Amino acid sequence: MSPNPTPAQALRNQLRQMVAVLEDERQALAGIDLDGIMGAAVAKESLCGTLAEADATQVDEECRGLLDAARRLNEVNRQVRNLIAANVSARLDVLTGSPALYRARPGYAYAGARA
Repeated sequence: MSPNPTPAQALRNQLRQMVAVLEDERQALAGIDLDGIMGAAVAKESLCGTLAEADATQVDEECRGLLDAARRLNEVNRQVRNLIAANVSARLDVLTGSPALYRARPGYAYAGARA
């Protein structure tokens, strides 16, 4: 690769990094590795800032594949985070004996479902 990559090459590299970070996050979530989860969050935030500056005209077939992979990984990670949160809520409910204490009000839950 040339020392100064083209904008399209830079975008592909950033998308590859995002896929790698999302895979690392999945492993951290699976192991409940808080340092790994936080590291992935920081890396994702940084990459999102960089990707926000990208031009849509730079997206080629390889980028589309990387984007699809990143979307799928992000969705899987989101579902795993939600499962972990639901498990924590269930355990807190058992300990407190009052399940309503840790549940969102119906209006709030509805708004979250629509987001």
